[in-house]
Amino acid sequence: MMATIISDAPEKPSLHMMGTNRDISHIQSDDFMLLASAIYLSSSEAIMVTDKNNIIRHVNPAFTRLTGYELVDVAGKSPGIFNSGRHDRVFYQKMWQAIKENDHWQGEIWDRHKDGSIHARWLNISVIRHPDGHIYCHVAQFSDITEKKQKDDLILTQASYDQLTGLANRNLFKDRLAQEIKKSHRSGLLLSLFLLDLDHFKEINDTFGHDVGDALLKEAASRIKSCVREIDTVARLGGDEFIVILPEISNKLRIEMVAEHIIHELSRPFQFNQNQSAHHISTSIGIAVYPEDGTDMESLMKHADQAMYAAKQQGRGRFCYFTPAMQQKANEKMTLIHDLRYALIRDEFHVYYQPILELASQRIVKAEALLRWEHPQRGMIGPDIFIPLAEESGLIHEIGEWVFDQVIAHILQWRKQFGDTIQVSVNKSPAQFKHRNEKLWSEKLNQLRLPGRCINVEITEGLLLKDTPNVKDCLLEFRNYGMEVSIDDFGTGFSSLSYLKAFDIDYLKIDRSFTSNLVNSATDHALVEAIIFMAHKLDIRTIAEGVETQEQQDLLIEFGCDYVQGYFYSPPIPAKEFEKFMAK
Repeated sequence: MMATIISDAPEKPSLHMMGTNRDISHIQSDDFMLLASAIYLSSSEAIMVTDKNNIIRHVNPAFTRLTGYELVDVAGKSPGIFNSGRHDRVFYQKMWQAIKENDHWQGEIWDRHKDGSIHARWLNISVIRHPDGHIYCHVAQFSDITEKKQKDDLILTQASYDQLTGLANRNLFKDRLAQEIKKSHRSGLLLSLFLLDLDHFKEINDTFGHDVGDALLKEAASRIKSCVREIDTVARLGGDEFIVILPEISNKLRIEMVAEHIIHELSRPFQFNQNQSAHHISTSIGIAVYPEDGTDMESLMKHADQAMYAAKQQGRGRFCYFTPAMQQKANEKMTLIHDLRYALIRDEFHVYYQPILELASQRIVKAEALLRWEHPQRGMIGPDIFIPLAEESGLIHEIGEWVFDQVIAHILQWRKQFGDTIQVSVNKSPAQFKHRNEKLWSEKLNQLRLPGRCINVEITEGLLLKDTPNVKDCLLEFRNYGMEVSIDDFGTGFSSLSYLKAFDIDYLKIDRSFTSNLVNSATDHALVEAIIFMAHKLDIRTIAEGVETQEQQDLLIEFGCDYVQGYFYSPPIPAKEFEKFMAK
């Protein structure tokens, strides 16, 4: 490899040398050769030398250590024997083009070890030329970067992929969507965005535990991927939300076919253990299309989200395209939430009371507090509209405390006025249980010297399925202070006798949907009678809502119902009118 350097210069005497003069250039050349040889042999980087025809001539010990090949294995052969199969012909063409033009190339390459394993190398190839310019040899130096690549890949995977499902995460999804929008802009083809939410997933997760929930999410991810093409992207945004990018769409019919396929796949039972029962869910899909529903990422995601909520409202287990009307509805919703933030400050809220009659004595002994919002421009807005908005925005906590303060102030006033304590039912939203305030309520009652029994906390059946330990602790605190607990709208949710027993319920409120058909429907007649009978056996009293006729009242008396409320007695009325009503 190395050539001895011989000097042609004549010898010159030296003032510092005694004896015969001699040429020392060959001594310096020998030292250089020894040094070069030592570096070549001791280098930690693998070195391979090929001749001008790229045939292997020499390798150093580091080469053998990194590749497993001895010189006898590779001498006289082409470096193509190390080919891993990961690089195409274009890769090698570009590499040799760079070597031809620059006498040098460096980059990452994957090679095959003697044992068959594939390794990543950082490779430098340099051309060594004769003084006349002809190629003398090629010198390739490389180090093994496989471990570094694995660590980098792990970091990339953690940063770009969901750890549970292996799908793209939010970050990678956004990158891909941005790229696909640019491609669609150039090609003129449609791009579709699906936003999926798994219906009833939370109930399964809360009831059967996170292990079952995680297994279901992994299987759901696999089923969604099976419905799309290789060029499509499926990502998990978090929780039970998934998103799908369908690029290069030439026909909208394909969009609907994919959506129907996903809905069908996710409606099939999920079963993770032969000894366990199957789990059933469905999915609601919102669809936005580029460019008609938006030309940027934010618009498409927002509109797909609005369409997904529309699919849920239409009954779930279906898909829904975005429409401009949804945007109008969303804008109206945002305006209402904005106005809701100022409703307390502007004194726009009012607490109404609907009397509750004890059937045995025909006396009004209780009332239900019902919140009303009198908007300055829109007039009275129903609680079915603004309560969900208050829950979604988090304003329900502040509003709920205000309602409680109003109620106990009225109870105290009526106690002084009528000489008796009237129990008032206060609805407590499931969202309010996330911020426990049962002790605060008892402290407020203590300050006014009111007994706990003056408050009846109304909850929904669905709440008993959510975060059971937390709910149980809250209800226990209420009971310890003497406050009673009712299940509102009983029979319309996840009814279970085990929950009634576990949570020590005082009242069941029979939903108005049963009461309204009590006279004309044999089924509702039987259901109401059975609910009252069952409740009494469990030592729970009953309150029938929505009573509007004498016939309904007579049947409820016959069934042994304890309390009634409805328009037959009085609609919800302001506090001042309730006082007059009580005075009668």
